[in-house]
Amino acid sequence: MFVRDLTLRDYRSWPSAEFTLAPETTIFVGRNGFGKTNLLESLFYVATLRSHRVSTDAPLVRSGADVAKVSATVENDGRELTVDLAIAASGANKAAINTRPVRRTREVLGILRAVLFAPEDLALVRGDPSERRRFVDELVAQTRPMAAGAKADYDRVLRQRSALLKTAGAAMRRGETDSVINTLDVWDSQLADFGAQVTAARLAIVRQLAPLVSVAYASIAPHSRLATIAYRSAAGPDVDVSEGGDASIDDIRGVLAARLVELRDKEIDRGVSLVGPHRDDLELVLGDEPAKGFASHGESWSFALSLRLASVDLLRADGVDPVIMLDDVFAELDVRRREKLAAFTEGAEQLLVTAAVADDIPACVGGRRISIGVAEDDGPRRSLVVGDEAVSGVSTPFDQRESGLDQRESALDQPMGDESDD
Repeated sequence: MFVRDLTLRDYRSWPSAEFTLAPETTIFVGRNGFGKTNLLESLFYVATLRSHRVSTDAPLVRSGADVAKVSATVENDGRELTVDLAIAASGANKAAINTRPVRRTREVLGILRAVLFAPEDLALVRGDPSERRRFVDELVAQTRPMAAGAKADYDRVLRQRSALLKTAGAAMRRGETDSVINTLDVWDSQLADFGAQVTAARLAIVRQLAPLVSVAYASIAPHSRLATIAYRSAAGPDVDVSEGGDASIDDIRGVLAARLVELRDKEIDRGVSLVGPHRDDLELVLGDEPAKGFASHGESWSFALSLRLASVDLLRADGVDPVIMLDDVFAELDVRRREKLAAFTEGAEQLLVTAAVADDIPACVGGRRISIGVAEDDGPRRSLVVGDEAVSGVSTPFDQRESGLDQRESALDQPMGDESDD
């Protein structure tokens, strides 16, 4: 799979841009703030319908514009599809596939599959549970697009239910108990239904991802402890032990419904929803200790890289070689980790890289190099292309790539040093 054409209009710092790409390595080089990351972000948005940097769409729209437009033509095994997205600063977004409008933007999910490595990845280990939930949901959106619809429905119901809970206590004191309880019953039923679908899809992905993460971490840090991941539901261990997938939805729905009944009084008192996939977490463990709070800086980076490397293998196992994007990540890694990551990604069908300084990129990474600059002579700063050249490097042609875990075992077989040290 690769992106052949990318066109932007009023997307962040790019008033307009057109790129014709190929199944090869393309490196975008430019100083920080020049708009390199915006290019990768726009493609990641096509793949997941969300930014990896912000939680709302408004910042994606160039200042002074009402709508940002992203168009990407994706070729996969000889089949070509073009996704057109209109991202609104406020209001609903619109989408089209091969110029034909679709009812829901989520219908474009699955056309482009991509894995993005970024400096923000450290938050997967050290950040809040919301970062890890986002990571899992991004994989669900790419591998099970229909489940992404359940997540959107769940979020809508959660907002409505949470708004009711904030006023429920006062309303009941005014004698409106029956009205509040009846309305809560309706929202609880929908929350349990959509929540079960979201949780089942997440569990299925985590079950597939877990062994890949363990192998990836052992390859990056062979002298460190065993790395494991597990899903932890706010509804309790009865959900955690589920295998996930469609067959488990009814059982999970029953557990969620029961927990909502048990916690109703407490939720009304606090005015918040205390159970559901919005409260779940992806548990990361090194040895017998949680990675968050116990892992060194080196171990944390190795775990974050392992999650992304495992994501690539997961998508490949699903039959598609994803577009791999490295957003200024080489600058965050020591020399050895740079070399290991470069070795793993050199066989990708399409590799897109950003770097502020060309020297941050390992010498083995060659390909097309596009220089990004800015202009400020007429209105707000705008990004533009200032150079385009081919750079030689030592790389492996796509058709000679080893598959999945075999590739990693050969590419990442050298020790990384003592992972217990920062």
